[in-house]
Amino acid sequence: MELVIRGSKIKVTDAMKSYIEEKLGKLEKYLEDSNSIRATVVIKVKGHNQIVEITIPLKSFILRSEESQEDFYAAVDKTVDKLERQIRKNKTRLMSKNTKTYDFSFSEIEDYEEDAENIIKRKKVEVKPMDEEEAIIQMELLNHQFYMYKDSNTGSYSVVYKRKDGGYGIIESE
Repeated sequence: MELVIRGSKIKVTDAMKSYIEEKLGKLEKYLEDSNSIRATVVIKVKGHNQIVEITIPLKSFILRSEESQEDFYAAVDKTVDKLERQIRKNKTRLMSKNTKTYDFSFSEIEDYEEDAENIIKRKKVEVKPMDEEEAIIQMELLNHQFYMYKDSNTGSYSVVYKRKDGGYGIIESE
């Protein structure tokens, strides 16, 4: 697995890089053709906390996790553990679906900061056609509260979201 490691407001040392490489190495057993995978690791500092964000774009979906801890090594451990749980939790759902017929990836076209008072961040994304179950899986893998997609059955744009009761809701466009 190729790693791109960068720091924001922190200098990434060789010890930090080797620790990340060692920890992410244990995920390779779950991933096919791990040599062609490029993982991005961003390390940030906010106050006393170290924030570690790992994104692994795969052919059919994206794995993403972020964790904040006072200790850098604890943050890496928790982030990698979350990724491993995501893979194991969704492996059966992903294998049961014919994911090769769909391009599951969430490709960001543009990402920039907004100047308006209330809008903090704005993203433009390419919306992929998929069914409800695949949208839920993608939302879970990205660890988001909602996910926008184009329903492959109806052709309408929809948003799936997590409800407070643990279920899911769908908002469909007309």
